Amino acid sequence: MHDSSLSRRHVLASGLAAGLSVLAGCGGVGNDTATEGADTALRLSLAQVDGPLRERYVHEREEPDDNWDVQALDAALNDESYTTQLRKPFFADPDDPAYVVHEGTYYQLGSVIVDEVTETHPVLRLFEPAEDPERTIDGGEDGPLPEADQRAIQIAQMAARARGNAGGYPVGLVQRGGYVYRSETARNDSELLAEDGPDYVTYRDTTYEVAVSREQFHEPVYRPTAEPVADDPERMEAILTATFVGARVSQTDLSTEAQRILAEASADEYSETHPFSDAYAELLRALDKRAYIDGNIRKDAGVRSTQDEMIRYEDVYYEYILRFSTEPET
Repeated sequence: MHDSSLSRRHVLASGLAAGLSVLAGCGGVGNDTATEGADTALRLSLAQVDGPLRERYVHEREEPDDNWDVQALDAALNDESYTTQLRKPFFADPDDPAYVVHEGTYYQLGSVIVDEVTETHPVLRLFEPAEDPERTIDGGEDGPLPEADQRAIQIAQMAARARGNAGGYPVGLVQRGGYVYRSETARNDSELLAEDGPDYVTYRDTTYEVAVSREQFHEPVYRPTAEPVADDPERMEAILTATFVGARVSQTDLSTEAQRILAEASADEYSETHPFSDAYAELLRALDKRAYIDGNIRKDAGVRSTQDEMIRYEDVYYEYILRFSTEPET
């Protein structure tokens, strides 16, 4: 185990950690003002979902999702005591549930918080050097650092690049403006965490100053759950449809022109600028996207720059995306 005493690098990090703010990336269009010389277009595209939803959302007990905690699955199905710390055992919540079928019964998987623990973990942050370093070390895949440190640098540099810039970084990877060493194996293998570790690293031709601090984290403790919800495929399909599918549309509900737009969006993409044609407005109403129809669409409550949802058209499922973009004036 490396010495946990604070070096100059650790002191630097502890002084800066409190002042760091989390920068979250935003998707879609970030400005409510249309680009000069361009009109705002609403684009629609569809992709057919092959087969029943069970094939997409339900896993066999013998073939669980690779991200699941298999021990948690066994415990939940057998009503045994088991907990996970920090991460949900099935990465599932009410808005994005997970399902498994076992001996003919379908279960919805989830978890409940049963406790909280306080842990201390090292946090790696990277900063622009205050002066030209005399010595640096390659932090990339071809460098000499252990794999755990290479991953830490790869993630921490995302936060370093994002400071002061629009665009953000992947919040699921970056935490507290850097990378958190939660694995004991990674901590033991790390050279960056050592008292005599490098003060500077280079990643993709950019040099960063290394800062390491040890900080407290309050982490939830989860108990896995498995709730039986169906005992036949048809009822399971109905549950999945109710959970994931929005509008149900049939050809008899649409005019010939609206059907043509839907076919074009399925084959490639369809777009119009506002004000929309009668057929496009008709289709948006059928999709229950009425808020897009009026003239102030980008400021309406509940209207995001991008929406990705699922519909059933006749007896076929489709994923569809509505997104704003700009089209140059011709």
